[in-house]
Amino acid sequence: MALRVSIGQYYSATSPIHALDPRVKLVATVVFMVSCFFVSNLPALVLAAAFVALAVGLAHVPLGRLLAQIRPIVLFLVVTSVINLFFVQTGDLLVELGPIRVFSGGVEAALLYTLRFFLLLLAGSLLMLTTQPVALTDAAEKLLAPLERVGAPVSQVTLVLSIALRFVPTLSQEARNIVAAQTARGASLENKGAIAYARACVPLLVPLFASALRHAENLGRAMDARCYTGGAGRTHYHVMRLDPRHDGLAVALMALYLAALAAINIAL
Repeated sequence: MALRVSIGQYYSATSPIHALDPRVKLVATVVFMVSCFFVSNLPALVLAAAFVALAVGLAHVPLGRLLAQIRPIVLFLVVTSVINLFFVQTGDLLVELGPIRVFSGGVEAALLYTLRFFLLLLAGSLLMLTTQPVALTDAAEKLLAPLERVGAPVSQVTLVLSIALRFVPTLSQEARNIVAAQTARGASLENKGAIAYARACVPLLVPLFASALRHAENLGRAMDARCYTGGAGRTHYHVMRLDPRHDGLAVALMALYLAALAAINIAL
């Protein structure tokens, strides 16, 4: 049983993307993800793909490492593609096998929706790989700080998010250790069907849940011993500052991409 979890794992490198302010990267990624839902034709899809390819090239992140982030969601992409392929019945009839009918509109919808979700996931994966979890949550806290004026617990939410991202690799390693221990005791966890695989995972949940509770208790005691209270008034060791050269160029490129996307959608 292979357990590979890459969420929350930072890839250290020296690149223009790594050097960007976390707030700029977070906002740019969210804006790009939203823009993917407005990609409705081939020129817009090519433009979005070129934008992601540029970001990936500048990030100096191995493509295999990037694709590993979205591997668990491949099934979702396949299901989305199949649903659009068989249920969108517009355009010319291409294939007819009994009740199964495939139209040209279904093929176009399957490719378009699958590829734009793929680009959306690539952008999110690139953000996670090029931004440390602590920097990411600090950026979210800075961006959402105005909500604290209306009583929103922004500091507490970002703290929970930071801890969750930090412990994903830790719990993944704990799961691998449990699998190795149970395999050494004769448990069979390979070459199973879907139902048998689900049943084989049940014995893993109890020790993994106990390990998560133990880590949570130790962390709570450590925070209590250091008199951590959270909330407003706390400062950060690393102060985020915008660089007009790098961050300004990134904002300009993002604005140019949005303008080009809007022009394509208006023209077509």
